[in-house]
Amino acid sequence: MVQLHSYRNDPTIPEFDDSAPVAVMDAECALCSWGARMIHRLDRTGAVRICPVQTDLGAALMRHFDLDPDDPASWLFLHNGRPHVDFEAVLYAGQHLGGWGYLASVLRIFPRPLRNWLYQRMARNRYAMFGRSDMCALPDPDFQKRLLP
Repeated sequence: MVQLHSYRNDPTIPEFDDSAPVAVMDAECALCSWGARMIHRLDRTGAVRICPVQTDLGAALMRHFDLDPDDPASWLFLHNGRPHVDFEAVLYAGQHLGGWGYLASVLRIFPRPLRNWLYQRMARNRYAMFGRSDMCALPDPDFQKRLLP
């Protein structure tokens, strides 16, 4: 269960600028790398930051919300200090990004238990289904500016 107390008061979280949304995702997952590139394309404001779970900050944020940074099957989207996790994070991010991101809202037709089940199946098998990729090696300098250390 995701903790609702603020990470902002957690001394184990390295200091970072959270004035804009932050997506914490697996930088080694090809599907997550694709998701990060989609955020980069859809976020016309350039505000959404991306934090690989493999960084000290990403791992600390995952641990704060009782998610395992060593088995990053969860996706975390922080906005205004509030966490959104897994499929709900995808839906929330799509809604926040607007434009084509709203298409993710179509997935709300499925009941939440089914969405959660589907998300977990994909997340647990993401390397086998989509392979590995290094999000941090993407050459786009504008994309690199979004990455939190």
